[in-house]
Amino acid sequence: MNLFDRLQTGLSRAPESLTRPYFSDMRANGMDEATFHDAAVLIAITDRPKPGVILTQRPQWLNRHAGQVAFPGGRVDPGDRSAEDAALREAEEEITLAREFVSVAGRSVRFFSGSGFRITPIIGVIPPDVPLLPNPQEVEHIFEAPLALLLDPDNFVQRTGEWNGKTRQYHELHWGGFHIWGITAAILLNLSLHLDGAIEGLTPANVYVDDKE
Repeated sequence: MNLFDRLQTGLSRAPESLTRPYFSDMRANGMDEATFHDAAVLIAITDRPKPGVILTQRPQWLNRHAGQVAFPGGRVDPGDRSAEDAALREAEEEITLAREFVSVAGRSVRFFSGSGFRITPIIGVIPPDVPLLPNPQEVEHIFEAPLALLLDPDNFVQRTGEWNGKTRQYHELHWGGFHIWGITAAILLNLSLHLDGAIEGLTPANVYVDDKE
């Protein structure tokens, strides 16, 4: 079974416990789901013997989310036909990933952010080494992190911090000079639960993690 088929199979058989997101900001804030705005992100997985995930780092000069690691994605616009359409459009705009290169395998568990967004992660398989260019208005760096690294919950460390006057818990991982945390980390942790071993045998057993302790 190839990478696409394994991902599609894993996504289609999510356990009942994942019908509601495990890692989410909503319950901590007591927010009403009806007030959330829809957004979508693309988790682009490279089809190579040791698959990777395409991630971006936001420019340092942005007023919001400066320097943060993220997936390509954003708000679902009125002209978008679906969350998939929004995620693919955003990937084209942010990193010039043409949608014809993306084979959509399915959706992962939605994430409800403390800023009021209901984020649908779209999982797609892309050929290895597709030329990508960052849109300088939205992306400073594009990098590929090992899938095995990102889907192993043991690689993430739980931290506690203050946000908007409240004590919050979050997860983080340092790799290749990049700090993966917050919403991006939570979406990956949800995905690791969702796939439930569907990629076993496709990823390397040992991946170096910077500053795990």
